[in-house]
Amino acid sequence: MLYNLHDIKNQAMEPIRYISQLTKIAYSNPFNPLSYTSFGKVMVANSNLLENLLRKRNKPEWNINDVNIDGKPHAVSVDIVKDLPFCNLIHFKRDYPKAKNDPKILLVAPMSGHYATLLRGTVEALIKDHEVYVTDWKDAATVPIENGRFGLDEYIDYMLDFMRQLSPNLNIIAVCQPAPLVLSAVSLLAQKNDKDEPDSMILMGVPVDTTAAPTFVTEAAEKQILNWFENNCIHLVPSRFIGGNRKVYPGFIQLSAFMSMNPARHADAHAKLYTHLIEGDGDSVVAHDKFYDEYLAVMDVTAEFYLETIKEIFQEHAIPNGTMNWRGEIITPASIKKCALMTVEGELDDISAPGQTIATHDLCPNIPKAKHLNLVQKNVGHYGIFNGRHWRDTIKPAIGKFIRANVAKD
Repeated sequence: MLYNLHDIKNQAMEPIRYISQLTKIAYSNPFNPLSYTSFGKVMVANSNLLENLLRKRNKPEWNINDVNIDGKPHAVSVDIVKDLPFCNLIHFKRDYPKAKNDPKILLVAPMSGHYATLLRGTVEALIKDHEVYVTDWKDAATVPIENGRFGLDEYIDYMLDFMRQLSPNLNIIAVCQPAPLVLSAVSLLAQKNDKDEPDSMILMGVPVDTTAAPTFVTEAAEKQILNWFENNCIHLVPSRFIGGNRKVYPGFIQLSAFMSMNPARHADAHAKLYTHLIEGDGDSVVAHDKFYDEYLAVMDVTAEFYLETIKEIFQEHAIPNGTMNWRGEIITPASIKKCALMTVEGELDDISAPGQTIATHDLCPNIPKAKHLNLVQKNVGHYGIFNGRHWRDTIKPAIGKFIRANVAKD
């Protein structure tokens, strides 16, 4: 019912959004004398702010068209390597005249409300000296119900499939949410002494052991019984969508949760946007719109994936407790012996606090000591470990060095 009401509200607000667009056009027209007055500027600011709040954000484009290598720009194309019902495996193919033999990376994006494009900055830095493949997760509202369920078992199926597709000499990077399942998939390969086990695994800001450093997020997940999440967070996709009647954790609820963690910051951002619009500060307006176009573009997640994640990762702590399983087979990270392990944490991370990620090293005691590395980045929060200056200048070079040091020798 809630999803239908949300959809009806969005459709009902469309005429208001169109009116605000027309008002903005009228009062910003250089041939309109009022556009040069304070009144005109206020009308444009009001209209722009209203349209910004009401606009439906679709999946953002990657907009990675070229990369600078050896001082020269080279075209980049985004190729779909594998098209599965819930995910596209994509390759950022660089148009380079000769083989570079750069290390191969599978970058596993979070499936927690935002699109994989949230990792745009991560990809832009990595493709300069790596062959980069990314899990481009699909909005569950666009997946027909006939395609069946997608829970933790199916997610691990996808990870195993992608690793086998890209092996040998593969390195895998997991950002936040997917890390426990990436660790599970690598463990399963190690348990079978599978030749497709990656050379290295880099886990960044991840909830492997949430008991090691509880946060507001982990405590909120623990204090409620699972039925509460099912009754309050799970809804049916309206029938007019391709994925109609699928049970999902809607993106708009996830977005509300994100916003409620720091409402003052977002209110202040929109207040500053209004001021910048009146003052004519175009650069600040563009930067604001660029951020919120990405941040407010959200996707639905299947109900089974969401509920199983809450249960296994946040409530039962299945990974550190040794009860995690895949289709009945117990997962044992201690089986990993060949794959190098690097963890990255942000000193100010309030989502996956320092301690939750580094705990992975204790779970993998049979990896040689020389193949363990933990990096705690000072003065950054959750998003700063995979985007921004610290990512580009410190974290990414450290990851590149670690990967190259652990490339399997044929």
